Amino acid sequence: MLILLIAIAFTGYVLPWGQMSYWGATVITNLFSAIPKIGNSIVALLWGGDCVCDATLKRFFALHFLIPFILLVLLLAHLGFLHTTGSRNPLGIDISHETAPFYPYYLYKDLLGIGWYTVILFAISIFFPDLFSDPENFIRADPIKTPLHIQPEWYFLFAYSILRSIPDKVGGVVALISSLLILYTLPFITPITRYIRGYQHNPLAKIYFWFFVRNFVVLSYTGACPVEFPFNYVGVASTAFYFLYFITNWIPKILWEKSIQCATNQIG
Repeated sequence: MLILLIAIAFTGYVLPWGQMSYWGATVITNLFSAIPKIGNSIVALLWGGDCVCDATLKRFFALHFLIPFILLVLLLAHLGFLHTTGSRNPLGIDISHETAPFYPYYLYKDLLGIGWYTVILFAISIFFPDLFSDPENFIRADPIKTPLHIQPEWYFLFAYSILRSIPDKVGGVVALISSLLILYTLPFITPITRYIRGYQHNPLAKIYFWFFVRNFVVLSYTGACPVEFPFNYVGVASTAFYFLYFITNWIPKILWEKSIQCATNQIG
């Protein structure tokens, strides 16, 4: 669902057909050429020609319209599995005998959150429609004139920073894809800890997590900066820590659990 949501956002970003949209589509679609043997064929299929053109815009519009229906099917399937198995307790404690019905308690709570999100969305759309827009994208797409600094929308900046932190094209594509696929390792890493599953009662894991959040913000910031000193080095360091966190985030949990066990043994 996350990958489909990213595809929806990207295809929608191309539709305004401004300078940044055009060259953003050119950069991202060219990444498929890194795939051995079939890469160039995929790029030609996406473009519908020798470069990003009107045919590309029509294809992206069709994808932007159709992919949400696929996402809706997956969302309904996700809700069905969630209703069947239930959500997992982050503490790892069985509280099935203390569960509350979804209606009316959680339904009203979710409706309140949806209402606030809707108010904020309408407020931005009506009063500040250009709040998150790039001024460069108000210029009509020109295939001859390249912008001095190409950057995606703010929600893709972290991925763009990871992409350009690797000087090799294939390596950058692999790092970009890995930054998304590594999220799927979390369900397998979390059960390593024996007692405390969540971060609520683990200060070491909390500190490490907030370091990751700070690193994510820095990663997004460097994605909006030009490729020059010191932003290029900061982007490489932030990319390395991004992947390092997912590999080592279980270590603070284990250390805290061992310290609790040692304290318990001393008291006993």
